Amino acid sequence: MKFINAESVLYQIAAALHECHLEAILIGNAAAALQGAPVTTLDFDFMFRKTPLNLKKLKLLAACLHGQLMKPFYPASGLYRLMVDEKGLQLDFMPAIHGIRSFASLRSRATQVSFGKHTLLVADLSDIIKSKKALGRPKDHAVLEILEKVLREKRK
Repeated sequence: MKFINAESVLYQIAAALHECHLEAILIGNAAAALQGAPVTTLDFDFMFRKTPLNLKKLKLLAACLHGQLMKPFYPASGLYRLMVDEKGLQLDFMPAIHGIRSFASLRSRATQVSFGKHTLLVADLSDIIKSKKALGRPKDHAVLEILEKVLREKRK
């Protein structure tokens, strides 16, 4: 079984986002893990502003990462999925997130995490918790206690 080093993958993602000039905020369990939560994930979820220019940048990002951009739940969802099969990489880009008012509000609380000379915007843990509560899926509820504990410890 081959294990992926998340740091090297996040470095590649940060560099590609920078190269394509696409502003996106990492959310979900990957963002929570970067803030010290003991959770795992197999994909990377991002919120972005859905504009014609950003959709072009998203296509450029797919080319930069040698992946394919899909809209798997069209038209019921705003989700754009970028798959890089050779690396087993899945990046989901969403223009709307349950429990989050807007991209601007999420961005105002996000922090920058450095990966080499590039950075990723990472959602605040409180926003990740809000979103998971609003989604109400069993897999999200399963990690809420862990995330809330990490948030309490960070606030001490």
